[in-house]
Amino acid sequence: MKDQLNLLSVDRVDNISSEEFTNKYFDPHVPVVLKNFAKDWPALKKWDFDYFINTYGNNFVKTYDSRFVVPGKNYMSASKLFKFADFLNTVLNHDPSLKMFLYNIKSECPDLVKDVIKPELVDGFSDNFYFMFFAAKGHETHLHIDIDMSHVFHTTFHGKKRFILMPENESKNLYRHPYTVRSHIDIDNPNFNKYPKLKDITKIWEVTIDAGETLFIPAGAWHSVYYEESAFSLALRCRHQHLSKRIHGYYNLFIMQLIDRAANYVGGRNWFEWKEKRARYLAEERDGYH
Repeated sequence: MKDQLNLLSVDRVDNISSEEFTNKYFDPHVPVVLKNFAKDWPALKKWDFDYFINTYGNNFVKTYDSRFVVPGKNYMSASKLFKFADFLNTVLNHDPSLKMFLYNIKSECPDLVKDVIKPELVDGFSDNFYFMFFAAKGHETHLHIDIDMSHVFHTTFHGKKRFILMPENESKNLYRHPYTVRSHIDIDNPNFNKYPKLKDITKIWEVTIDAGETLFIPAGAWHSVYYEESAFSLALRCRHQHLSKRIHGYYNLFIMQLIDRAANYVGGRNWFEWKEKRARYLAEERDGYH
């Protein structure tokens, strides 16, 4: 059924000037694959699963499973602690049920930061957040917006990852749950009968990135990720060029998210069902959509 959606390809560029990138992709919020963004990073030659196992294998890391988005006591919480080496061996054994995400090497493995060269493509890259992601073949991260409203430059070091991306203004058509940055639509198998506003989506990109490539994910863009191979990646964050959007990110982090967590703690499944009904109302009934 996905062929009923208007799928667009994502540009791939070898080299690009700061001016062209800003005018063509950054300012208009259009994703692009930057094939040589990280070509000079020592990390590209140095980092692999064995390196992390041998160097940081005894570090304890938080892991997450599907319960992260399921209402109840585990909502938005880590599932368990692993030694890094034990988790990576799980990844290598192709267990897609667990993942590591938003693992900040600046605080957890600060020596790794020197293997990453801060780019000069645009201004505003964070000095404090170097987030890594690890998961096995078959793992899927469902549709969401990055909560802090930052632009993201997502570089894969090992394996292939497929992305589906949509602009922020498709939130209503994606039945975004209020007080969250998530949609519970399965975009690979869209149910147009249950969610008719999906037919109104006007722009959706699909792209697979290989090891060594970087995907620019514009601030506020919806995206889901499918691990076609066991993979690990690094995401650099770049602040939004507009102050209002940066304030929006702070609101998401420090107010909206707390409301959602507190309401889940009290209401659990009832809170989830209210969000689902409210998302449907905002998408359909308010517009007289039948």
